[in-house]
Amino acid sequence: MIEQTLQALQIIVETVPVGTNLALIHLMWSILNGSFLGSRGAIFPALQESGFDPEEIRRSWQAMRYGAWCIDDLLQSWRDYVKEQGEWQAHKYEGYRPLAVDLTAFWRLRLKGWMGKYFNGLANRMVKGIGFALVVEVGQLAGQRLPLLRKILRAESSDLSQKQLKLKALSWVGENLDPKEVLVFDAGAQISELQSASVKRYVLRLACNCTARRNYLPEYSGRGRKPQYGQRVRPLPRQRKGQTLAATEPDFETSFELDGRAIRVHSWSNLVLSDVKVEPSAETFSIWVFFDPLYTDPLVLGTNLSLQPLSIFCLYVDRWPVEQVPLVAKQMLGLHRQFVFAPESCQRLPELAMLVGNVLSYLALVLPTMPTGFWDRSPQKTTGRLRRRLARTHFPKDALNHRQIRKKNSVTAHLPKGIAAHRRQKQPKMVSPIAA
Repeated sequence: MIEQTLQALQIIVETVPVGTNLALIHLMWSILNGSFLGSRGAIFPALQESGFDPEEIRRSWQAMRYGAWCIDDLLQSWRDYVKEQGEWQAHKYEGYRPLAVDLTAFWRLRLKGWMGKYFNGLANRMVKGIGFALVVEVGQLAGQRLPLLRKILRAESSDLSQKQLKLKALSWVGENLDPKEVLVFDAGAQISELQSASVKRYVLRLACNCTARRNYLPEYSGRGRKPQYGQRVRPLPRQRKGQTLAATEPDFETSFELDGRAIRVHSWSNLVLSDVKVEPSAETFSIWVFFDPLYTDPLVLGTNLSLQPLSIFCLYVDRWPVEQVPLVAKQMLGLHRQFVFAPESCQRLPELAMLVGNVLSYLALVLPTMPTGFWDRSPQKTTGRLRRRLARTHFPKDALNHRQIRKKNSVTAHLPKGIAAHRRQKQPKMVSPIAA
């Protein structure tokens, strides 16, 4: 268990400069074993609880804050390692792979100089926080769905709003979407935004009161101006001023069996946005409504793909594993609270936490099942059990077998130490040569 965990951490940081890579491994180990839960988000106490000496603690903090590393390089090394192992398999539906996108934030209510706000479901309002956009590939391992991080987009500006971050993520997906990948997004986006971002394939959840128009003109009644817009399509009935507006008759009706229950499906095709006139070159889409007996409200999806109803339904269901990445980083590893205040540290620590959370989720499914204690008679492969097992293990310094992962023996005897190293000194006044 320890050897495989350290092997994964070493693979992640193998492209990082010597010295910085070892310091990052120490920090990631402290995150993996849940030391940040006890330190309430403080870096130095978390590293100390993991058994590191003061010099190693300072080097880990400096590597996190000033180290020459980028989260994109670490993500690429991690993805290559997972795919080389061959145990994680991407989901495919009629040849298409889901690419789930979501927005998350690490709440920093009292962070000075930060103006970005994001919606908090518990508070039911916009709250100040450090925002990130997550892009993950969805696959399966040991019979469970598992996301694989592909990209972490940060809100680099302190005043970047939630909508701007969403548009930034959609633009990145529009430029990097593979020919056999499909963007899967929740109800936070709109079809018009996906079309503006040039997203070629998507499955998007729509509101229950959404409307669209046909991309062909209705018959002219002979009176008044000739119509320029297609007939309005309303997938579900709605109430307006005490009257019920009936739903539009579907173009296609069917049903399919899933887990022993029958799901009815209604579909409307060749649609355009409500404010778009009839145009043969306009971007069209379809609306699918799924009536699942497990839920009271039907599921309304919009897509520009021509697939079977079951494939459309499964593509959207694969959107939910993206929620696991911030959930593990915040709640299971204790990074929901952070005591870092430098602008770069406020970005780097959450990025590293979400990467480590993805590593923990993967290792929990790969490693053998580990019961928490004698009372755990039917243990499952969960991140909590692995984290508690790592918390009882000291960092094995002798188990590092990578030659480039070591302490950098730099000459520092001539450098000032302690307060003298970072005390601000007044600069001597420069005398202008003209004045002289």
